[in-house]
Amino acid sequence: MPLFFPVNVYLVEEENGLTLIDCGMSFMQQGITEAAFRIGKPITTILLTHAHPDHVGALDGLKQRFPEAELAISARDALLLRGDTSLAPGEPDAPVKNSLKGIQAVPDRLLKDGDLIASLQAVASPGHTPGHMAFLDRRSGVLIAGDAFQTRGGMAVSGDVRWNFPFPAWGTWHKATALHSARRLSDLRPQVLACGHGSMVLQPYDAMQQVVARAASRFEGHR
Repeated sequence: MPLFFPVNVYLVEEENGLTLIDCGMSFMQQGITEAAFRIGKPITTILLTHAHPDHVGALDGLKQRFPEAELAISARDALLLRGDTSLAPGEPDAPVKNSLKGIQAVPDRLLKDGDLIASLQAVASPGHTPGHMAFLDRRSGVLIAGDAFQTRGGMAVSGDVRWNFPFPAWGTWHKATALHSARRLSDLRPQVLACGHGSMVLQPYDAMQQVVARAASRFEGHR
């Protein structure tokens, strides 16, 4: 995995298979496949936190390798997955950032807030993208937060620039919405925070509260 732009994907083990959360970049396909083989179960579900290139780059290749895997994404970001960056009625007037090209995979399931996917609960967390989703493992309390938070370069709410790793902030659609979602995710009091960029954090509640407060002060004036 390159040091310049590291991105995480997660395999969640279920009784009869694996749920893959996010697909990383195209060159990660082989590593993801080998990890599933080492566990000894097939990938039966692919969940996408959001439709940005660094999170869906290996999607088409993985769908070819695991054709029976159910692909799920929020109904809102399904539009983004097919390259539609237009705003929905009532959404904040901010440019939706995306550079996806040529994704062929079509979602099998469109997720909404609160949906259950085996052991995981979908949690709407818009802001980084209009349809961003996080996923809470109800068994363990692990929150897979996508880019709603980052820990690479220092923990931060999506949109709050950490200059050691500014890319998630640069890709954020709407800061005030991202802050609202970060508060909601923090209120879940997860046991572990697992982000799209950076290391996992154990017992992250206090740190999440601190970066939410930091973002609130820095985002003042963004509506």
